Amino acid sequence: MMKSNLDDNMLTVREVSQILHVHSNTLRRWSDLGIIKAYRIGPRGDRRFKHEDINVLLMEESKGFVTNPNESTEIDKVTQYAMSR
Repeated sequence: MMKSNLDDNMLTVREVSQILHVHSNTLRRWSDLGIIKAYRIGPRGDRRFKHEDINVLLMEESKGFVTNPNESTEIDKVTQYAMSR
């Protein structure tokens, strides 16, 4: 089965769970509650997530996270926060 370009840019529940360091059921619950946007694909309705949505969630969560703005970019901040969890 061939994946579409949209699927190539989307993350699975497992991938996002590892990035956010939460259990997959927690991620599913957050999706159901609207905390994070999930996109349903395929006949089974599997959840997929956009990289941008994950970054927004991380940025909202990391408000107040102290970094030196002269030394890091926004992506560096997200990566640093995710790695600290």
